[in-house]
Amino acid sequence: MSRLQLTTRYLLTCTLLLWPFIPAHAQTFLLPPADVDVVGQVEYTLAGRDDTLLDIARRYDIGQNEILLANPDVDRWLPADNSRVRLPNRYIIPGAERSGVILNLPEMRLYYFPKAKKGEPPKMITHPISVGRMDWNTPLGNTRIASKQRDPTWTPPESIKQEALADGKVLPDVIPAGPDNPLGRYAMRLGIPGYLIHSTNKPYGVGMRVTHGCIRMYPEDIEGLFADIPVGTPVHIVNQPIKLGWMAGGLFVELHPPLDEDLPEYENYLQRVLDAVADMIATHPEWSAQNNDRHLSLNGAALREAVEEKSGIPVLITR
Repeated sequence: MSRLQLTTRYLLTCTLLLWPFIPAHAQTFLLPPADVDVVGQVEYTLAGRDDTLLDIARRYDIGQNEILLANPDVDRWLPADNSRVRLPNRYIIPGAERSGVILNLPEMRLYYFPKAKKGEPPKMITHPISVGRMDWNTPLGNTRIASKQRDPTWTPPESIKQEALADGKVLPDVIPAGPDNPLGRYAMRLGIPGYLIHSTNKPYGVGMRVTHGCIRMYPEDIEGLFADIPVGTPVHIVNQPIKLGWMAGGLFVELHPPLDEDLPEYENYLQRVLDAVADMIATHPEWSAQNNDRHLSLNGAALREAVEEKSGIPVLITR
């Protein structure tokens, strides 16, 4: 069976088996074949009279930065009644092994690949996250879920206590479980000492760089994952503001603003994207230079617009 036939079968399976049973805001997808990298669909909703963009973001499991980048012309706090809001629920799977958990820091999004149950197709779950501030970076690399705790207490490290003291606040040595605990009701400790994936008592910060290095999630998202992710699950923490992926023979690009500390490396963002595109095409079996019967044409206008917007939404850049 050809790659195109496999891709077509996957898309039909998504349509017939999964989409009718999952509401628009669900973030569970059938895992595509290894040579298909794009999942989901961009959708739209209308802002209600009392909505903010942040209300809509949480309702559809989108992070704060994501919803703002996708809707630059919509007022964050007072969107016009019945204004059209774009929901960026299409993703290119990050360039890492499709197993365990992937955390892509510039995207501020988690991807989880649960082991398929007998008789069921493999799936992928994705949720928005918050990551460490510039002065409290979330570390990169490979680690694992070392332990899990429901209703955790929090022992603030001395560095955070000193920071709070400089702001005129005194943190206790231990914060008990409850509504005032910054860890929320669920915490998964990583193999990197001092770092966790946890819930929060400040959900409207999800999707921003606001933590001391930990990964913060909407309470309803981590509640759903907590029971499913076993201790020992591998976790890959990556830094990929430029993501490229294939679907149905077309090349897509998904671009995010780089982390602040990486801005000097991305001063010529367009060139970084062009280099990544050239590498992607050169290594693709159907579009390599050795394939004389196939000719890939880049859509320069679409590529430049994607670089200018950095909307976080996959854009088709080939003809």
